[in-house]
Amino acid sequence: MLDSGASSGRGLKLRTKVLLSLILMASAAPLLAQQGLPAVSVTTDASGVSEYSLTLQILVLMTVLTLLPSLLIMMTSFVRIIIVMSLLRQALGTGQTPPNTVLVGISLFLTLFVMSPVFESVYNDAMVPYLNEELSAESAIEIASAPVRQFMMAQTRETDLSAFASIAEIDELNEDEVPINVLIPAFMTSELKTAFTIGFLIYIPFVIIDLVVASILMSMGMMMLSPMMISMPFKLMFFVLADGWTLIMQSLTASFSI
Repeated sequence: MLDSGASSGRGLKLRTKVLLSLILMASAAPLLAQQGLPAVSVTTDASGVSEYSLTLQILVLMTVLTLLPSLLIMMTSFVRIIIVMSLLRQALGTGQTPPNTVLVGISLFLTLFVMSPVFESVYNDAMVPYLNEELSAESAIEIASAPVRQFMMAQTRETDLSAFASIAEIDELNEDEVPINVLIPAFMTSELKTAFTIGFLIYIPFVIIDLVVASILMSMGMMMLSPMMISMPFKLMFFVLADGWTLIMQSLTASFSI
């Protein structure tokens, strides 16, 4: 009940922000018109490049900012990392330790580490020329999307691409021209499969420890004692002695090698 209330509260805040942005844009339109600045306008120069007014650019920017958390989840390595971390916590049997905020923080910083080459390419090739007025907004978006698409294509299984292409009724699928509405769900599906595969491999040694402890307790006639209570210290000791956090983080970052 608390989770549903919190999610509805966040959704209400998001809708309120978008509504306030639209109201501010509408209220600023007469003032901009009096100053000779059109509120919303699209002009096309002789070369066919479209240029948008400042007001429309601000509106697009506000919309992108509201969608930024979803883009971070859908188009980066965040999904795989956070699922593996959550499964690791369940395998250890430590309940809410580490807490959700710690897991999200670790996942965010690992995502920045993994995606840093992509972000640097987007910044150097698209953002800097656009800020220097060397590229139009459309050209900057097209250039910025190239490294992101390359990253997603490298992590997406061909079977998932083919499945979503058949759903979209695309007969011939060229990897260089995969539609974004096909690439994103295929990438998400592949990330979920990979994350649960890694989670399964993480679970195996901890399940073996649970089975050994349960068998020993049964042989001693201590059936009323919970095996989880006895096995958790051994699992923690095994994980620490094996330098588990370093191994997990190294394996996760290495799984994204292009």
